Amino acid sequence: MPKPKNPTRRDSKPQIARKRARRKGQRAEFIAACYLRFKGYRIVARNLRMAGGEIDLVARRGRLLVFVEVKFRPHMKQAEAAIMPRQWRRIEQAAGQFVGTHPKLQNCQWRFDLLALAQWRWPRHKPGSWRANTP
Repeated sequence: MPKPKNPTRRDSKPQIARKRARRKGQRAEFIAACYLRFKGYRIVARNLRMAGGEIDLVARRGRLLVFVEVKFRPHMKQAEAAIMPRQWRRIEQAAGQFVGTHPKLQNCQWRFDLLALAQWRWPRHKPGSWRANTP
């Protein structure tokens, strides 16, 4: 029986599944960023982690600042239903922290969008998916 190449590192099945899910998520965020650029948005930040939460994409068009949650699922309906109000509140909290650290963005209007992706389907952009208490 041949020995593994690196005997100190053995990935378990859950670790492998997490890595695959992370790669799929990164691919989905890349596609979403390209899609938004095509629609005229400028990507300000990607994969933003703040103390309050995480934001997949921050995009800007003019004076509009858009915080985008990207969801990839096998079916479009699953992707559209994958985010709950609790998660939107975390995104809203992270958005406040992000804008607080960027004075040039403090005069922008905010919007919270969902960009749903499914296999072999065009991305579906849902502007204003979350109504937050924004400036």
